[in-house]
Amino acid sequence: MVGAKPSGGETVLEVRDLRLELSAKDGARLPVLEEVSLKVGRGEIVGIVGESGCGKSVLSLSVLGLLPPSIRVAGGGIYNGERKELHRLGEKSLQRIRGKEIAMIFQDPMTSLNPGMTVGKQVAEAIRLHTGASKREAEEKTVGLFRKVGLPRPETLYHEYPHRLSGGMRQRVMIAMAVSCQPDLLIADEPTTALDVTIQAQILKLMKTLREEDGTSILLISHDLGLISGVCDRIAVMYAGRIVEEGAAAEVLRHPAHPYTAGLLASLALPSKKGTRLHSIPGSVPALRERGPGCAFASRCPYAADRCLAEKPALRGVAGSAFPRSAACHLLGEEGGLANVGS
Repeated sequence: MVGAKPSGGETVLEVRDLRLELSAKDGARLPVLEEVSLKVGRGEIVGIVGESGCGKSVLSLSVLGLLPPSIRVAGGGIYNGERKELHRLGEKSLQRIRGKEIAMIFQDPMTSLNPGMTVGKQVAEAIRLHTGASKREAEEKTVGLFRKVGLPRPETLYHEYPHRLSGGMRQRVMIAMAVSCQPDLLIADEPTTALDVTIQAQILKLMKTLREEDGTSILLISHDLGLISGVCDRIAVMYAGRIVEEGAAAEVLRHPAHPYTAGLLASLALPSKKGTRLHSIPGSVPALRERGPGCAFASRCPYAADRCLAEKPALRGVAGSAFPRSAACHLLGEEGGLANVGS
């Protein structure tokens, strides 16, 4: 397993060779995730990046046992810091873990919040459920959490309904709810979607603060590599249900070892690229039924060879990296980076 921190650190989440299958209406079993392995250490922020359809969100849902009935765990496992097999737990056991040990922030807070209940009461109820706090204690803690996440007028805001808050404020309420019981791990699935760039920066800064002050581990999921590049310790790049590259964020961003990662980086709109035409990756992520025996990225890769179309590349170590790092590409050069690919 790769990681940017020493292997002796405490692990709060381990996904080990996870395989998920979708049961189609015609009886076919289609691979959704294939042998996905990932670790999140104590106080670490790990980013999962990839286009829509790569499997990022379904991975996060599998951790909390929130998969739809049509998708099942076909192999591998999911473990928390206490080595519990989360993938084998029943609904009652998972309910005790959700929110208390592992919490999740969904990308659309408006659909996650109850429109008929004030935001303060919703957070307070979550606190009472998991901690047994009294009504007054839960209310006081909620106001304190609202203040901590930067919400204005927290005492007044406690009595407001979701529709009266801006998108950024609703997302902060969701973060307050997620961290209310001081979970070991916070999963944030596209937490800045539909927010303007200023609010996006504030939300990401808040997550870094939670890590620094509370030691919260964070699994940050996004389609935007540039957005999370300055927040994460490590980055895992997903494509078509597999992790195709993983390593320390700085190394992945400076020297991508997979053509897909390189394509994502080339697509970023950076100040240094002002006046130049942005790169785009041709094609789209293949549908579940379209994944062949070779590399799923081969049809979009400018460097694909015959071997890429016929044989699926294994995730293997990248030479010359300061921290453990891996990539799944037949073109991986011996000294790291892509063979025959210019920087």
